[in-house]
Amino acid sequence: MKRSLQTRAAIIVAVILLSVYGIVGLPTSPGDILKNMQENIKLGLDLKGGSHLILQVQVQDAIKGEADQVIQRLRDDLAKQNVRYTSIDRNDPTSIAEADNLRISIKGIELNDAGNFRDVIGRNYTPWNIRTESSTDYTLELKESELIALKSDTVSRSLNTIEQRVNGLGLSEPTIQLHGRADAQFEILVQLPGVEDPARVKKIIGTAAVLELTDVKDGPFASRQLALSQHGGVLPLGTKLVQERPQPGQARDGGSFYLVSRTPVVTGRDLRNARASRDEFNRWETAFTLTQEAASRFGRFTESNVGNRLSVILDNQIVNVATIQSRIDDSGRITGLSGEQESTDLALVLRAGSLPAGIQYLEERTVGPSLGADSIRSGFVATVVGLILVVIIMLAYYRGAGVNATVVLVLNAVMLMACLAYFGAVLTLPGIAGVILTIGMAVDSNVLIFERIREELRGGKAVSAAIDLGFKKAFLTIIDTHVTTVVSCAFLFMFGTGPVRGFAVTLVIGLIANLFTAVFVSRWLFDWGLFRRRDAAAISI
Repeated sequence: MKRSLQTRAAIIVAVILLSVYGIVGLPTSPGDILKNMQENIKLGLDLKGGSHLILQVQVQDAIKGEADQVIQRLRDDLAKQNVRYTSIDRNDPTSIAEADNLRISIKGIELNDAGNFRDVIGRNYTPWNIRTESSTDYTLELKESELIALKSDTVSRSLNTIEQRVNGLGLSEPTIQLHGRADAQFEILVQLPGVEDPARVKKIIGTAAVLELTDVKDGPFASRQLALSQHGGVLPLGTKLVQERPQPGQARDGGSFYLVSRTPVVTGRDLRNARASRDEFNRWETAFTLTQEAASRFGRFTESNVGNRLSVILDNQIVNVATIQSRIDDSGRITGLSGEQESTDLALVLRAGSLPAGIQYLEERTVGPSLGADSIRSGFVATVVGLILVVIIMLAYYRGAGVNATVVLVLNAVMLMACLAYFGAVLTLPGIAGVILTIGMAVDSNVLIFERIREELRGGKAVSAAIDLGFKKAFLTIIDTHVTTVVSCAFLFMFGTGPVRGFAVTLVIGLIANLFTAVFVSRWLFDWGLFRRRDAAAISI
């Protein structure tokens, strides 16, 4: 008996020490205790304050981008097969609802080339269905399965890119996940606890960071109309008009227009790295390096275009236009930036990669730190008041055994906080509600055990036998109630949103801790009391 008590006591002490270490670490001074607690117990947005954003991925942009790439490939493939055509173009879906209606139109295919044309489509463009509009005109439509896969991949890539950008800012415990609302369509939830500059984070998240290095065909032009008039009202094939980014203090539409090639020489996907730096005049810029394959391609292009102009286009705005002086291989730089922060932010989004589609902000809320502090204070007061009332009632009703229940409740709360710290879980306001409910469940377990012991004592059993039978008979009931609640929490976690998940996680951890405290620790306390008073004929319960 004595050895069993010592072994169980060692286990309990070890658990207590591990729990205290998980919460406060190894403080060297009293001030470190609070500091370590704040670092180890992660607080959610509703407690710490910060920004809450719901973004919608504009998947139609990715579908249009896919169609543009297909058009470029198709032109090359048809040229190799000497298939003549009048034009290849697509329509322009402007919303998610219209995304499925994208069509690529191929016009002017001569009858003699129709067979070769169909052969090219059937061999190289299997994701697309071909439809005959007339003897010379055809339409390509993306298959439904391919549309679904492309949309899903676009949202997944957007989620990963946003996560990399936010993590690059060094924010602690951000939440970035698909929005779990039932009617959500391609939506992403972003929560940033403790963020000090939500406008900057919002800008970094929303920047598409689509980088293109493209040769300049003509310009600058003072306006779009002037550029069109210079070319008879119709842009040359394979070109597009892009506006220069306005300078600080300049009107939004004040930049000049350039006629550039529609097909870029290098894109953001070809970057190996990007970093903020300064030029020879100590002005901030963003330098980048290319992958080996892109460097070889870029080197060949610049070598054959010495004396021509090259534009750097970022998010469909021209940032720089420079004349190619000599061959350029694996590096480049983006100048004309406003300062260090823009240079650093641009390098960050380029490293994280471009968003595959634009995003739209559907909801934005900001929780102030003072509101979070009030929530913590209110939750703490509610927990302490509830605990005190429970302790008073347990001591009044169960007397000596109530002390046992009090020790178990306190240890349960300590273990719960320690588990949150070890697992890196985020404590939210619903999580505090889970803590309070855990106290109720712990009390319920003690009541079951104590009433069973009382019943055995009333039946004439000896104290030791009554305690043993009380724990054995209550154990199955406790397991049944806990398993049922854990299953319910599992469904809450699977189908609930962030706050609901926080409640479920906290409650499950509390229930698991309660099995240890209410059964193992409480039984040890009773056995230890009996060991001290071996001739005890009654217990205070």
